Amino acid sequence: MIKRRNRTKHTKTFEERLAEEAARFKEAAAKLPPGTQRELNLRRARQADTAAHINEWLTSPGLQPPKALENIQSGRTEKRGQGAG
Repeated sequence: MIKRRNRTKHTKTFEERLAEEAARFKEAAAKLPPGTQRELNLRRARQADTAAHINEWLTSPGLQPPKALENIQSGRTEKRGQGAG
């Protein structure tokens, strides 16, 4: 029997969901006294903020690979071409 995966239709964008999650964790942390649980909530809020920034960077239209990566890839291509001949 094939098991079907449950699919969720999201009504909000990924960025909106991340922002809401960050706000929810910040609010929960504000209600707690200093301690481990508060720090965990603040960490989760920072992670959601970071994920939003990374997603924004990845989806930006001007995204280009780092120059160092281009140099490494072009160097490998040249070396492969020289060894084959």
